[in-house]
Amino acid sequence: MLIVLLGGARSGKSALAQRIAAAHAQPVVVVATAEARDGDMADRIARHRADRPVGWATVEEPLDVTGALSGIDPASCVILDDLTVWVSNMMERSDEPAVLQAATAAAVAAARRPGLTLAVSNETGLGVVPVSALGRQYRDVLGRVNSTWVAAADESYLLVAGSLLALDSSDVLVERLAGFRPKG
Repeated sequence: MLIVLLGGARSGKSALAQRIAAAHAQPVVVVATAEARDGDMADRIARHRADRPVGWATVEEPLDVTGALSGIDPASCVILDDLTVWVSNMMERSDEPAVLQAATAAAVAAARRPGLTLAVSNETGLGVVPVSALGRQYRDVLGRVNSTWVAAADESYLLVAGSLLALDSSDVLVERLAGFRPKG
């Protein structure tokens, strides 16, 4: 089962993923995509590590998410934290089509796992339009990646200020309205 948790920064995505995993009966593996390139990121990584229970395994993989998933016991619960940083890492090293292709492959691999997979990502499309071309490209690519993962997911949620909203596929709305006839 694949569950995607989207939301803004500090919305509670990672904390919710950890709570779900902690309630799960199987061993937990965290696939961490961040790299400690500066002091701030090193501090963030240290805080995330400190928040995890001692018995959880961590796989640090900034690029090959599909490979990381394939190397984990299929019955384990996986937290992929997070797609936001992974897309940034990929964009530094690949072009947009390669990033989107890798995202599709990783989403399919996550969805096919027998064990529970929780994927965490930021929703960046709700803010202001970035001032730089690179910022706009990143926002657009992450939006496409998030859409790819949500389409592959069994369930997806948006977290806002610690509150959870279930997301439906746009296909659900189209199917629901397909037979709609105006009154009168």
